[in-house]
Amino acid sequence: MDRNYAIDFIKFFAIVAVVIIHTFPSNHLLGFFFLDNFSRFAVPFFFTASGYLFGLKTIQTPVSYRYFRKYLFKILKIYVCWLIFYILYDVIRAYCEGSTVAQTDYFKDLTLLNVLYYGQGTSGYQLWFVISLAWSISVVYLFFRLKKIRLLLIVSLCLNLAGLFGQSYSIFYELPVHTSRDALFIGLFYTTAGFWIALGSPFTQLKALNKRTSFYLFCLFSGLQAAEGYLLEKGLSARHGEYFLSTIFLTVFLFLFALQFKQLGKELWITKIGGNALGIYAIHVLFIDIVDMLLEAAGLGHISHNLFWNMLDALLVFTLSYAAYQFLQHAKKRLGVAGRAK
Repeated sequence: MDRNYAIDFIKFFAIVAVVIIHTFPSNHLLGFFFLDNFSRFAVPFFFTASGYLFGLKTIQTPVSYRYFRKYLFKILKIYVCWLIFYILYDVIRAYCEGSTVAQTDYFKDLTLLNVLYYGQGTSGYQLWFVISLAWSISVVYLFFRLKKIRLLLIVSLCLNLAGLFGQSYSIFYELPVHTSRDALFIGLFYTTAGFWIALGSPFTQLKALNKRTSFYLFCLFSGLQAAEGYLLEKGLSARHGEYFLSTIFLTVFLFLFALQFKQLGKELWITKIGGNALGIYAIHVLFIDIVDMLLEAAGLGHISHNLFWNMLDALLVFTLSYAAYQFLQHAKKRLGVAGRAK
């Protein structure tokens, strides 16, 4: 299987977009609003890429269940390790601030539903993606074994559309469930779409498009997503939306562009960083929290809505996150070598 460098290349910009979402104010100024809106391509692309790569490997592996089990265990190990890390961080921070865990009712939010499904309950709120990916991959593999991937694609699309009424489209009808960050309404559809693309049968006509057309269509639907978000939130005073109808189309055409331009980003350093996107994703919230605490301690909390600071903050958090993840990977390798030597 030839390596697709374009996926990691785009992952770099996707993880930068995630850091921007979490460090920039979302919508008090029009420029911030559109930056937040455009950056929303990131998580759907991550899900789609994960589903696609999982699909390729599953199809090519003689004993697919063995690979599925290994892949799922890897995701769950990442989730559990970082969940424990953020729990310990929260507890230590509470004591350092002079509070006790009991006083803050910390463990009240660590319900089975939050831990096993929503990925909530700690300051590591971004971990919802990891546990959602685990659930999505599990459902996709089940339907793959049942030879019902097309059915799952249709069902998950309907769920994704229904989920819009739990956030950006709630002004028309509010779905009485949490739909903005979970497997059922977000992760499952994009993961299934990626897996379906890996099967090779879909998009026969779309594959005839050249990469330039795919990129232009991605830009078009990105613009439509911005217009959609602006009309809903600024025009109709709807709730701040994270995903929209246009998100589906821009994700499809962006991923199609990546498949048509596989050598994009080859030998570039940002492509290498993009290959470590999940590690940066898992740790970056820690550094956001640390930087915010240092600002408050220095009496500079008021600069959080300054454009220059927001840019510097995003760059600082991204750099620290990548450096820390690389250090952890290096330490893990060294410990592994030391363990084998014994």
